[in-house]
Amino acid sequence: AAVIEALDAGKLDRYITDFPTPELVGRKDIIPMPHIGASTDEAEENCAIMAAAQLRDFLENGNIINSVNFPTAKLERNRGYRLTITNNNVPKMLGSVLSILADANINVVDMLNKSRDEIAYNIIDLESKPDAAVLEQISAIAGVVNVRLIA
Repeated sequence: AAVIEALDAGKLDRYITDFPTPELVGRKDIIPMPHIGASTDEAEENCAIMAAAQLRDFLENGNIINSVNFPTAKLERNRGYRLTITNNNVPKMLGSVLSILADANINVVDMLNKSRDEIAYNIIDLESKPDAAVLEQISAIAGVVNVRLIA
């Protein structure tokens, strides 16, 4: 009531709210915003569902979203095999990986390289499956933290 009175009297030019009451809805001097409600039961349930979906996407596709310690990295799944590589964010890393794949005559279909501070994360879609020896060569590169093949 006080807000409506202040708006009508010209004492308040606009009012922004995330709880628009029926009296406020439809007025040109009211800017309704969505209420985030981060600590409501509904929000916590939605966050749990979102986290589970993002974890599943990581396990099945290697995609990373909303991480606090890794870069966001999402690559639409192409054909073939997917290789994910976590490494220290240093020069020549990607070139070394690609050189090993080229020497093994494995064609790269698509790839994504993202970094966050000292860590880099790569998603590489391959035309053919690398064998254990190729994966071991990549793992042996100084600075490689993790190599994962997703079929």
